[in-house]
Amino acid sequence: MSKLEAVGLLAGGIAHDFNNIVTAILGNLSLIKTELGPAHRFYRHLEDAETASLRARDLSHQLLTFSKGGAPIKKTLRINHLLEHSIQFALRGSNVHPAFYISDALWPVDIDEGQISQVLHNLVINAQQAMPEGGTLQVRAENYIATGTEKRLPIPAGRYIHLSVRDFGIGIKKAHLDKIFDPYFTTKQKGSGFGLSTSYSIVKKHDGHMTVDSELGKGSTFSIYLPASSKEVEPPATTEAPLRGKGKILVMDDEKSVRRVLGEMLRFLGYEVGFAEDGSEAIARYGEAKGSGRPFDLIIMDLTIPGEIGGKEAIQKLLAVDPDVKAIVSSGYSNDPIMADYAQYGFKGVMAKPYKLDQLSKILHQVMASGGKDHTPEKRNERMDASEEDGRDQADTT
Repeated sequence: MSKLEAVGLLAGGIAHDFNNIVTAILGNLSLIKTELGPAHRFYRHLEDAETASLRARDLSHQLLTFSKGGAPIKKTLRINHLLEHSIQFALRGSNVHPAFYISDALWPVDIDEGQISQVLHNLVINAQQAMPEGGTLQVRAENYIATGTEKRLPIPAGRYIHLSVRDFGIGIKKAHLDKIFDPYFTTKQKGSGFGLSTSYSIVKKHDGHMTVDSELGKGSTFSIYLPASSKEVEPPATTEAPLRGKGKILVMDDEKSVRRVLGEMLRFLGYEVGFAEDGSEAIARYGEAKGSGRPFDLIIMDLTIPGEIGGKEAIQKLLAVDPDVKAIVSSGYSNDPIMADYAQYGFKGVMAKPYKLDQLSKILHQVMASGGKDHTPEKRNERMDASEEDGRDQADTT
């Protein structure tokens, strides 16, 4: 446990800093892609760079998810596309080829897309290592009704979807099957023993279960059972042009690169922008703007600022000043419980770093349109006054 706690602290710091860096990369890519347009010959390359940046973000969460925990940030969807896309992406350039057998009538599920993609990626890596000469990876997905009496499935009775990933590799010894999901356990020369442990932990956090069947020389089958959802499927993310808007937004973040790119993205979308490096400055600037009659319509707050007041503490003080404050929490610590339950802490929205321009514009529109006191002044679409420009410059050069 001490070793896991140490790894958790290390992984948490790395993931936070890494996601701040990727936020700057992804934000700039989004701006360039939007400016060039789909007809430009480099547009496809920019899309590839975006995909790689998001994949890098998912990989940075692996140790963090297992060692520090964290509730999934779920949404309701059908897993068909995610299943095919994640596995095909993970197998790109390898000598292993997928064969999909996915039911057309698959029930929807409530999942964290990033975490489940990570599970699938880990299973693909495991299969590739088991089949060094290449081969076929069978991927199945079907509906499953649990009775609650199956000995090998300690899950409540109900509707589930059953995912299985089968390789035809070297297999796993029977003596090792009971340890296969243990942290640090590995039979491979290369590997940390965290991939399957992380996957098992993620599935458990989704109220599901994961099993393995294997026979030496014939391969292994990993099965995942996820509870089916009774909710309506959320509409798929679109690649439409970012939604433009009007308003005055305060950005609180201690990273200069994040402030800079987020400021450019917000100005591109049509918003006025002010900046603060920590909670104390954000509270002061928010109060000053409110007192001047030109209040901020929304504030984007970094959750964690080392040595200073972060979003969790600052939002409580802002609510005391303005109970109708519209705040979005944003963090590189995507597994923090606040990110999954942001409304309980007073936030109106959440953005896990990194994010793209269209994602930013969508959440801004949602929060701007949410309930609360309308304190938008008639002149809110005017340029910031000189003092606000000075504040922005100071925040960007500190």
